[in-house]
Amino acid sequence: MAVGERQGSAGFAFRLLPQKAFPCLQNRDIQDRLLKSMHGRITAQAFSFDQQFKPYQKDEFVWAFFNDPNVSSSLKLLSPSGQWTTLGSKVTKIEATVVPCTQISMSFFDRLYTEGLVRETGHIVKCYDEYYDDILISDELRKVLLLEDSDHYDIFSQSDRKEFLFCLFKHLCIGGALCQFEDMLGPYLETTKALYKDLCI
Repeated sequence: MAVGERQGSAGFAFRLLPQKAFPCLQNRDIQDRLLKSMHGRITAQAFSFDQQFKPYQKDEFVWAFFNDPNVSSSLKLLSPSGQWTTLGSKVTKIEATVVPCTQISMSFFDRLYTEGLVRETGHIVKCYDEYYDDILISDELRKVLLLEDSDHYDIFSQSDRKEFLFCLFKHLCIGGALCQFEDMLGPYLETTKALYKDLCI
């Protein structure tokens, strides 16, 4: 049996929680920011599960999640054409990665100021345009997030970059194919904080 394939599951059962609210996604300012960066290509759903979860069960848990009928019939996915659809089919292979959530303070990003990537005014420092996998990089923030040969890449360690707070921030900063970038850091930090609070607390 190949890595990521399972014959069975640990018996987890899942249920969609349609009444679960994500207040940040109802906030008008955040909606406007997400429209600029994601063009409506972001959503959040909550599911409950029926057993205590232990980290060593991550593979079985993820396998059971994606193959649960309640999940496959309701989990929203974005199709290649940009339309929302549901999973709707059996998953035959998974790969689960532990994403640490030990960083919970926005002071985690203060180094962007101290290292000169963001001015005291909150303006993101610009740079000459270049591309990384079709992503336009026109400022020092995107350089430090994407380019390993950036002068400042190592201000975030590899373990820092695995943190959920960092991944969420990076996702918001990079955005989608038609992303309209912010000139100020503040909106990215505010949106990251609000989403993190709704998703993790």
